[in-house]
Amino acid sequence: MRISLGRQQLSAASSGQGATELGDLPEWNLADLYPRMDAPELKRDIAKAVADATAFESRWKGTLAAEAARAGEGRLGEALRAYEGLEELIGRIVSYAGLVYAGNTADPQRAKLYGDIQEKMTDASAHLLFFALELNLVDDTVVEKALASDPVFGHYRPWVLDLRKDKPFQLEDRVEQLFHEKSVTGRGAWNRLFDETMTDLRFRIDGEELTLEPALNRLQDADGDVRRKASEALAATFRENVRTFTLITNTLAKDKEISDRWRGFQDIADSRHLANRVERDVVDALAAAVREAYPRLSHRYYAMKARWLGMDVMNHWDRNAPLPETPQAIIRWDEARNTVLSAYERFSPDMAAIARTFFDRNWIDAPVRPGKSPGAFAHPTVPSAHPYVLLNYMGKPRDVMTLAHELGHGVHQVLAGGQGALMAPTPLTLAETASVFGEMLTFRSLLERITDRRERKAMLAQKVEDMINTVVRQIAFYEFERKVHTERRNGELTSDRLGEFWLEVQAESLGPAIKLREGYEVFWTYIPHFIHSPFYVYAYAFGDCLVNSLYAVYQNAERGFQDKYFEMLRAGGTKHHSELLAPFGLDATDPAFWQIGLGVISGLIDELEALDR
Repeated sequence: MRISLGRQQLSAASSGQGATELGDLPEWNLADLYPRMDAPELKRDIAKAVADATAFESRWKGTLAAEAARAGEGRLGEALRAYEGLEELIGRIVSYAGLVYAGNTADPQRAKLYGDIQEKMTDASAHLLFFALELNLVDDTVVEKALASDPVFGHYRPWVLDLRKDKPFQLEDRVEQLFHEKSVTGRGAWNRLFDETMTDLRFRIDGEELTLEPALNRLQDADGDVRRKASEALAATFRENVRTFTLITNTLAKDKEISDRWRGFQDIADSRHLANRVERDVVDALAAAVREAYPRLSHRYYAMKARWLGMDVMNHWDRNAPLPETPQAIIRWDEARNTVLSAYERFSPDMAAIARTFFDRNWIDAPVRPGKSPGAFAHPTVPSAHPYVLLNYMGKPRDVMTLAHELGHGVHQVLAGGQGALMAPTPLTLAETASVFGEMLTFRSLLERITDRRERKAMLAQKVEDMINTVVRQIAFYEFERKVHTERRNGELTSDRLGEFWLEVQAESLGPAIKLREGYEVFWTYIPHFIHSPFYVYAYAFGDCLVNSLYAVYQNAERGFQDKYFEMLRAGGTKHHSELLAPFGLDATDPAFWQIGLGVISGLIDELEALDR
């Protein structure tokens, strides 16, 4: 599917680049899911999902304990296989609606399709809700016997045992059903309000109306005046809408507190830790290690950067300013493609072959256009189909790294797909492994080619900034969320209070070399992770530090690393992080593990200091 000339021109006007500068940017072809929004196949599958889910409930509800007790003769495997089939079907429908909507959230027809399908599939999946709840009520010894005696049920052992970790926080069936059904008019509705509000925002800069992505992109401009105007425009629009974002934040924080209280979670982030299948003390150790490292990482780097830019202190809008040595040429799409695929090829031809498929079969949506979801993501859809990647490509070096990052996700999702719909999904802490590793491969490949001292400095600096953004900034985000959710338990937070929390954590993490000017107090409003996935953000720091350690193993490995790496990705969600890291001699429960990852960042800053002499 190719974009029309008009949409190319509109995209170019939004991003500030001409279409010919960027090359032929692909739009994804969603026909592998459904041919079009009004396709009879989509209508058929929606009806089938509702009917089959209802029939599944009628057939199996109230029988699981008896089936489990019939050692060697029970039919739990049959039931679980049918359950997975329904999850696959519903997942396909919901994935299509979500991707269509992400392509243009401002389109009323797409918004209606998305909303209608959310409601219908929530209703359908309500008929499946009993299955996991009822299965968790069966005695552990009985379940273990069933896993041993029924080969089909035994195939799902990792999923069944993982499911039972939720058992202590499981509520009575009717309450679970109420939580599930009201999610459409509760959390889901507030998430949609955030998305549509953010998509509709416009930022006026020098007489031009920009959407969020192009406006944020100007914070990376070489001209300090351009950066300042972009920051002021962002702040002005965020301020105009801060009451809406404050209401959304307060409502969702209260919604989470209610759910956590009913389920019996003690710490405000425990539900996320459980979903991530990571222990609280492991995350606490990570956060503490990063906070302790602020002075030798972000504080030290930004002090150097201020000096490079000829400033005593930088303004907050200068944080991602390019160095004078940074090449300003636009990177065309074909060059970005070849750069990433070449780096992947050097590591593994198989990895490059999987990534190449995303380009060859139009699994990527790259242009910036009004109404399109900001940022970037790789959506796994369902194992019977394939992942899709969304970008907002504007030809910057960071856009190339984003492409490498999202393709890493895509490769991971393709490889894990063999585990099936129930066991392919990976906890967030491990979901970032392949993406960050893909970035590291691309960075190292490019760095090896550079002989010019100034270019090497610029590339190292950019990588350090990306790593600081991934580790330091995300832990600061995590600390912000902890402050917000903790204080929300005592009542609503004002916009001013949210701004105070934001400035506190930013000042602590960024250090004295960056001055937080007026207007920055409302920049918390546009971070989607706070809305869609509370406490998601530490997964980025977890993944970056993990990959830094993993890459060090790769550099020192004589042979066999690629095979072990692919086995780790193929495992999907079937293994705990301790099992996945053991073949590499790594242990995330060891406090020294995080120091290894942080040491890689510190080492790059050391190299920058040496180049600066």
